[in-house]
Amino acid sequence: MKIGIKGIRRATAVAVAASAVLSAGAFAAPAQATTAAAPTITAAGGFAMNNGTGKSLYTKAADTRRSTGSTTKIMTARVVLAQKNLDLDSKVTVQKAYSDYIVNNNWASSAKLIVGDKVTVRQLLYGLMLPSGCDAAYALADKFGTGSTRDARVKSFIGQMNSTAKSLGLTNTHFDSFDGIGKGANYSTPRDLTKLASSAMKYSTFRTVVKTKSTTQKVTTSNGGYRNMEWTNTNGLLGSYSGTIGVKTGSGPEAKYCLVFAATRNGKTIIGTVLADSSVAARTASAKKLMDYGFKA
Repeated sequence: MKIGIKGIRRATAVAVAASAVLSAGAFAAPAQATTAAAPTITAAGGFAMNNGTGKSLYTKAADTRRSTGSTTKIMTARVVLAQKNLDLDSKVTVQKAYSDYIVNNNWASSAKLIVGDKVTVRQLLYGLMLPSGCDAAYALADKFGTGSTRDARVKSFIGQMNSTAKSLGLTNTHFDSFDGIGKGANYSTPRDLTKLASSAMKYSTFRTVVKTKSTTQKVTTSNGGYRNMEWTNTNGLLGSYSGTIGVKTGSGPEAKYCLVFAATRNGKTIIGTVLADSSVAARTASAKKLMDYGFKA
């Protein structure tokens, strides 16, 4: 069978084209996975990291010092839990000074402790972290500070907070109060607060408390009877974001709305902080965005 010149040329062209396609396929770069774009949040500052590896996943003004509001109470709890020979079931008698402190400070949130009641240290930690009780914070500072007067003990306790911050390498953090209602020198950053929370979460009692949505605690009254104290967690992520395990809300005229958050999914824990957000809803939304982003990273 004879093949004309045109047929030979056509066959050659087809063969060359096919060879080019095969060669291109052989040496083409593999498809790259699309990296999710970093989210936009309304908070003035934010930070998120993989708690298992310590790898930073998101930063926004992460090292800018800001007022922290009641997220300060993470350090209050951390200092208490680090006490030598800590007895969580030891009892503290509620003093009038603690309730007066609430009355005299407009932004002081309360665990509604009743003067004369005997409350355990463990119960005070619930009162501190769930309803964000400044009265509970005062009671703990008075209990675990040293000195012959209440003022001296409180000063001592705040000193422990600052020495703990230094030992944890929190170079942009300083406390001048036990609860976040400071005198102008109570500040931290999203990165430092996240590191603090990560350290606090190593304590099993802390983990148990901050993941609790609500609790009823039986306390001893001044006449030897009992009453039930009911506390609900101010952290709106509990029950609304799958895997949430903590940590703490905060707010104030200067701090605006803050949230230190943590969640675990499939063995991966994302922990982080948003500071100076515009509202309770906004801080919750910002935290969810950062966790969604972190779990995809």
